Amino acid sequence: MHKQPAAAGRPLPSESGQSADQSANQSEIIAAVDLGSNSFHMIVGELRHGQLAILDRIRETVRLAEGLSAKGDISDEARKRALDCLSRFGERLREMHAGSVRAAGTSTIRRAREDTSFMAEAEARLGHPIEVISGIEEARLVYNGVTHSLPPRDGMRLVTDIGGGSTEVILGQAAKPRAMESLHLGCVSMTERCFPNGEITRAGFDKARTAARLELRPVKAFFRDVTDIEAIGTSGTIRATDVVAHELGLVDTGLTLAAIEELIDRVMTFDNTAELAIGGLSERRAQVWPGGLSILAELFVALRIDEMRVSDGALREGLLYDLLGRLRHEDARERTVRAMSSRYQVDSEQARRVTATAADLFAQCRDAWGLQHEITSKMLDWAARLHEIGLDISHDGYQRHGAYIAEHADMPGFPRAEQRFLAVLIGAQRHRIEMSKLEVLPRSWRESALRLVMILRLAVLLHRSRKGKERPPVTIDVGADSVSMAFDADWLADNPLTIADLEREQDFLKQVGYRLAIA
Repeated sequence: MHKQPAAAGRPLPSESGQSADQSANQSEIIAAVDLGSNSFHMIVGELRHGQLAILDRIRETVRLAEGLSAKGDISDEARKRALDCLSRFGERLREMHAGSVRAAGTSTIRRAREDTSFMAEAEARLGHPIEVISGIEEARLVYNGVTHSLPPRDGMRLVTDIGGGSTEVILGQAAKPRAMESLHLGCVSMTERCFPNGEITRAGFDKARTAARLELRPVKAFFRDVTDIEAIGTSGTIRATDVVAHELGLVDTGLTLAAIEELIDRVMTFDNTAELAIGGLSERRAQVWPGGLSILAELFVALRIDEMRVSDGALREGLLYDLLGRLRHEDARERTVRAMSSRYQVDSEQARRVTATAADLFAQCRDAWGLQHEITSKMLDWAARLHEIGLDISHDGYQRHGAYIAEHADMPGFPRAEQRFLAVLIGAQRHRIEMSKLEVLPRSWRESALRLVMILRLAVLLHRSRKGKERPPVTIDVGADSVSMAFDADWLADNPLTIADLEREQDFLKQVGYRLAIA
């Protein structure tokens, strides 16, 4: 169970939207794209006078999970469905002149092999970068979408989302998630596993419900021992079930376990999903409904849900409002960095000194080294502030411990690629630079990453004494493969150990093809 942390050849991730200090009277089109395991969704909004107005919603069933092999390969048929859909989404975004777009891949894309060309082609069709988000980040965004789509509530909410490849469960209070879990339960994968060829049987339902029960067993206690809780469900399976239950008169308000059990009994009167026809149920939803119903029934049992309300808000709305927050400088990544700094007991004064010097060096290098993307300055800032998180584990090799934490911790707001970028910077801050570590990044990011590594290393080195002084008087001039640093003579005289460290750094940088000159 995960709680809020207390503490490929693609373009560099960039913040393509206008800055938060743009005129409040200026409108801007923003959009979010959710690449789910069963369906792809797009939501487009317009920011008018500081308020968000939804302009368009598009949903297409692509059944991506259905085309994923055990080895992580996407079938030609599923690939074509997905890329054709993204072409249409991309065309719509261009027609609407969307300025800021955030696209996220979920369960099936997480499990797909990373060396496939699918992501590069998908981004080309959409016309925007696609983040691959973790299950916990997906859960956070789902909760964000739900809370923005319902009236405010100070009490506790239990939110569940059954997707095509995973199920998210979130316990939160007001707008803040308190506990989050992403389970390997999805309506597509469960239907394929327990209802092969669409055959509907009692044994299939028993198998599916047992599998769901086993997956829920280790985490259920974290979500059900709370009084006065409001249960909210969202996304395809739950929304479709709610529509059918109301159509058949099985419920008056929210969903109940009795209504779900009745629906399961009705489904079993059909032999195959191809024949499944119930009032309010679409043909495309019928294909994966038995697996989804099985998961939903066991969620009610395991989490002791009496009644579940249904929300229209889900992951795509969460992405959209998270993007809006970034444009207003309410970045979830910033909150995560502050929380991690606190959790891992980072020396705030040392972090401040290193961060200030890194920012000063970056400003002098930015244009010459082609580091104009806003995300590069953000990544350097976050890495500088978190460069000592590994000290909470051990001083010996603390940069390696810090890199491991940055790559594997649950970091709300950070897509997987950005976590890896952060881990590379933290892990390379001292000693020999291992170029092989940069190979986890897309090829087009690596040169920028190496240059940010050098800036961070120099900032850390210049504050090795941990003195309380402000940043040292230094100017830096860089070329394609060179770095020249000029210091105030009096400062160098007062810091003889720094000279020795810089001379050692010359050898380290020489190993990666850069000359360091000191004057």
